[in-house]
Parts: sequence; C-alpha cells; structure tokens
Amino acid sequence: MAEFHKLIARLKTALESPAPSEPHAASSNSAASMPIAPSAQRVELVSGFAREFEAVRGSFLGVLSPEEAAARIASLAREVGARLVAVGEGVTLDAAVFTHALQEGGCAVERFGKLDDGERPAALERLARCDIGIAEAHYAIASTGTFAVVGAPARPNSLTLLPPISVIVVHVERLVLDLAQALGALGPDLVSAHRLSLITGPSRTADIEKRIVLGVHGPKTLYGAIIWPRNG
Repeated sequence: MAEFHKLIARLKTALESPAPSEPHAASSNSAASMPIAPSAQRVELVSGFAREFEAVRGSFLGVLSPEEAAARIASLAREVGARLVAVGEGVTLDAAVFTHALQEGGCAVERFGKLDDGERPAALERLARCDIGIAEAHYAIASTGTFAVVGAPARPNSLTLLPPISVIVVHVERLVLDLAQALGALGPDLVSAHRLSLITGPSRTADIEKRIVLGVHGPKTLYGAIIWPRNG
C-alpha cells in the first residue's frame, strides 16, 4: 500500500510540473521537445523497452531510421498480405515516408484529416476494413514496454484499435523510464484535452473461462519500433 501511495504522489507531481510545448505537426519534421539523453542512457532505455515489450507479446521490429522502418513495415505488409493500410499523422516524423513505401509495395493507404461529424462514421468504416494501422506514439515507457498515444483528428484513437494488426513507432528521444515521466512530459493540458491511450501489448482478455484470448477488444498483433535517425 505504501508503494501505491508513492506512485500516486509521483504521478501528481509529474502532472503539476510544467510541460514542454507540443511539437509542430510531423510535416515540419521537428525533433521531440524533451532534452536529449546521453547515448548510453538511450541505449539502456531502448534495451529495457524492447525486453518489456516482447514480454507482453509485442513484436519488436528493432531500432531503425525512418527509411528503414518504412521499408520494414512495407515488407511486413507484404508478408501478411495486407491490401489496405491506415497511416496516422506523425508526431515528430513525416508519415509520408511510410505512405510512399507502402504504396510502392502495392498497398492502398488510408490517410486521415480533420473530419466533420457527418464524415466520421464513414471514416471509421474504412478504418475497420484496414488490415494494418500505423501510428506514432507521443512517448514510450521503458519499464513496462508501453506506448503512450495521444489521439488527434488526423491520428484517431481508433487507428490503434480497429485494424487487426497495429504498428506503433516512437522517436528515441521520446523514450522515458516510467509512467510518471511520460505524464510529466505530456503535461496536464494535453492529457485533459485529448484521449490518451496507454498500449501495453496486443489486446487480450480472460473473460471467457479465465483463458487469455488475444484480439477480442483490439489488435491481435502489435509491432513496435524505435526510430533513431542516423544523424541523431
């Protein structure tokens, strides 16, 4: 119980701390606004995240440049026979790099923009028909192998819920140790104004005869990658 109260206190402190401003849209290719950690610390965080991510049945694609990640995702789409792939707006990355690689590989790509209320049902239907959903997380938590994804009009939360295969990438500078650091970096304004999804492994439930079943309430398969630009 004492540990629980300590965790609550850390989360409260994190949310009350000033947060860095939200970076520009991915089209500007802006870097993350967090202070850049030393390379040795980055490597340690990456190693811890990969270990925990795979422990919760995630499939780690590796530490890749944007171009390498795009090629790997396009290859994955061919391997699973994907025909339609949904790509959300990036956070620090230009999502066009993924779109181009997928289209060159023969996949149709569904992109999202700001939708009127009347357009949203049709957009959700198209998203539900997608074989793969690709999103960039705002942050990733090394201690639990968790992605923190903040919804936006061009990056809907359903992007990581409806397609049976989910691929989530995150910039290496946005890899943090624990939930308190992630919430502190996001800040109370962003958390209160947007839907935040904390994704730890593929969807699972034990409601049926206490047996773990994957993919009931969301993607059955989750792939993850750390984006480490070659000049970073």
